[in-house]
Formats: sequence, C-alpha cells, structure tokens
Amino acid sequence: MARKLDPKQRTMAVLVGVVLTMGALGFASVPLYDLFCRVTGYGGTTAQADADSDVILDRTINVRFDGSLSSNMAWEFKPVQREMTVRIGETGLAFYEAYNPTDRPIAGQASYNVFPFTAGGYFNKIACFCFTEQVLQPGERIQMPVTFFVDPEIVDDPDAKFVEEITLSYTFYEIDLPDGGAQAALTPEQPAKTTEYN
Repeated sequence: MARKLDPKQRTMAVLVGVVLTMGALGFASVPLYDLFCRVTGYGGTTAQADADSDVILDRTINVRFDGSLSSNMAWEFKPVQREMTVRIGETGLAFYEAYNPTDRPIAGQASYNVFPFTAGGYFNKIACFCFTEQVLQPGERIQMPVTFFVDPEIVDDPDAKFVEEITLSYTFYEIDLPDGGAQAALTPEQPAKTTEYN
C-alpha cells in the first residue's frame, strides 16, 4: 500500500514537478522555435535547398548584402558586393570577406536573417559559409560564398508578392576553437594569406 504524503510533502512534490517541467520546456523551446522559423520563414529565417530552382521568371528582384560582428568578435567582416539584381528563381552567387587582424586563431559562426521577414521563407540558400564554423588564422583573409535563389512561389504569396528588394544579413560571433584549435595557436606564426572558396 502506497504511503500518503502529508500536505508539505505533496506541495514540495508538486513544486519540484513544476520546476522540472518548466526546465524541460525551456530546454526544448530553442530547437522547436528554430525549427518553426526554418519551416515558416518567420523572423526572416531563410530556407535551405539542395538544388537550383527549376523555374526562372522574367521578374527581377534586388538582393542587398549586409555584414556585422558581435561586440566581442575581433574579425573584420563585410560583403564583397553590396547588392545584385537576379531574376526570381535564378541562382545567385555572392561573396563575403572575413579577415583576422589579431595574433591568434579565431573561430566564428554566422547567424543570418532576411528582411523583409515575409520574404524569408522564399529565400533559399543552396550553399553557405554559415552552415559551418569558420576558423581564421592570424592575418588570414578569406572570401566565403553564398549560393541562393528566390523561390518563384513568392509571386503567389499575397504578403510577399510585392517585395522588390531583399536584404540578406549575417552577424559573426566568436565561438570556441574546435578540437586542435589550441594546438594551432601554438604553431609558429604563418605569413598572412588569402583563401578563396569555390
């Protein structure tokens, strides 16, 4: 026969249950929100595509590129080209440049969004430097590509069909060096180099 809890024990059990439930919901909320944004384009989150669009329309759209850094990131970071005009459905290729002016290796990860938010779900990235972390050695300068297209379905969306300009924004944050990064920091200083991804 189960022992009955007195009122104080019952209250404590309920409070512990509430705290554990709230903690679990808080832990799950970030990945669930991220999934929601990726599926719907909410908040300017872009879509990801495995291949080019099958349909290219005659209508064009202007794409602007913006780059910024978090307050603790020591890199220099900017788009190589500030804007381009592409046909809706046409694959575009843009480059961003990053430079590490410090005397230590720095790892970075980019977050991104699209404005206006209504266009986020229609902006498809096929390949992007933002999908992986980047490590720049002291004095290293690289150009990083993003391959994209604007989904032709945008013209059927009553909220997004009048969009004439989309801004793709990236912000780089410093992250911990991956395994082996500490060893790279101990190697003799390398001369400055430029790397370009194709």
